[in-house]
Amino acid sequence: MCTGACSKFIAIPLYVLALVSIICNIMLFFPNFDTKYATEDKKETPRITEEVKYMGGFIGGGIMVLIPAIHIHLTSAKKCCANRCGMFLSIGFAAAGVVGAIYSLSAASLGLANGPTCQWSNNDNTNPQWGTPFANSSGSYLKDKDMWKWCLLPENVVEFNLGLFSTLLVAACLELVLCLIQMVNGLFGCICGTCSGNEQ
Repeated sequence: MCTGACSKFIAIPLYVLALVSIICNIMLFFPNFDTKYATEDKKETPRITEEVKYMGGFIGGGIMVLIPAIHIHLTSAKKCCANRCGMFLSIGFAAAGVVGAIYSLSAASLGLANGPTCQWSNNDNTNPQWGTPFANSSGSYLKDKDMWKWCLLPENVVEFNLGLFSTLLVAACLELVLCLIQMVNGLFGCICGTCSGNEQ
């Protein structure tokens, strides 16, 4: 497989993963698919999980991967890289994608480790308060579903956050791998030229 065809093979899944990351990050602003928590969210009265506001999926796994994906795709025109310069530039763009993927991965990992912001109580639902009940659990709440009942509002927020942050985590890992592969592919394309051995 020539370096240009490999670039095309890498770019297309990057488009999909970037789109998935953006959608997941946006959805996390609306726990239980309800807009009221986003409108009520303030610095003094947080209603949205802090790690969602880092915009890891939107900026990191989304925009910072989407832009390199476009350039990487352009280098695969006619299944050959346009020229050595184009492949060299793809290394830099792929490196930016690596940074974005790592940022998204970090934000998603923190979101999973700290758990959601919710109205919670672990004492028969008396005196509920807003906060992050699992922040000091080091992620142990993930294995103990009984603890999930502590979160009263938004309903099913633990499952909601778990599903979306896990999706972001997987997407970021795949983006990271694909961008690293493109860095190696770009290096070969830069050194060896087009797949036909002639620069265009």
